[in-house]
Amino acid sequence: MIVPDVRASFGRDDAARLVYLLAREGEDRDHLERLLAQRGIDALLDHPKATRALLRGPAVTCLPLALFSYVALRRSLLDGGVESRLLADYVTSVFLHFASEARAHRIAEYDSREYRYLVDLVEAIADAEGRHGFLLRAHLGNLALWLSGLFPDWIQHRMERKGGPDLGYYETMGQTGFALAADDPFARRQRLDGCYRDAARTFSTLRVAMNRFSDRFLTPRPASPVDRLLRQVVDDFESRWLQA
Repeated sequence: MIVPDVRASFGRDDAARLVYLLAREGEDRDHLERLLAQRGIDALLDHPKATRALLRGPAVTCLPLALFSYVALRRSLLDGGVESRLLADYVTSVFLHFASEARAHRIAEYDSREYRYLVDLVEAIADAEGRHGFLLRAHLGNLALWLSGLFPDWIQHRMERKGGPDLGYYETMGQTGFALAADDPFARRQRLDGCYRDAARTFSTLRVAMNRFSDRFLTPRPASPVDRLLRQVVDDFESRWLQA
């Protein structure tokens, strides 16, 4: 099960890295240290210059993927009007989990069955109960967000070449998956019902924010140092999905 736990993984080294890199961008180091002491690492993660500072810092290819992904996705969501840190945390967690080989196909890390299409999940949900049913519903939302958020061009390509569904279909399926997951008792036990409900309500905005993230960092354009951090996501996707 994917949970919003990326923010909780950041520690002193990440805070020190942000202070150092933001200072290189011209921010007053003493002020940054006071912000960190008074408001915690969120004050640095949310800093308007944080993404640029990470990109322009030395040894950018050695950046922790979780740190860069959260900062960049958080900024993209803020630019779209989504202020919830919980949603930023959850979206980043989905991104990091699905960037792993074949994880986007499976409802859990060690589940053996793979679901290549949203319709396969919808069919499975109809007969599923208990925790398995909950995981299927959540995965429907996660997969719809992952595909429509990061690979809208692939969706457009399939629609034009093979008559596949448009982005509106993915949004509807994603909203449905998250709404169903929010009403499941397992979501309430894990205190994820509010997160899923907000994801369903703001799905279109989340999708557009992820489109901006994808356009800037995943789409192959003039190379940037961060490509080495993120290109495996696109390469893995293209090799396994564009053949379908």
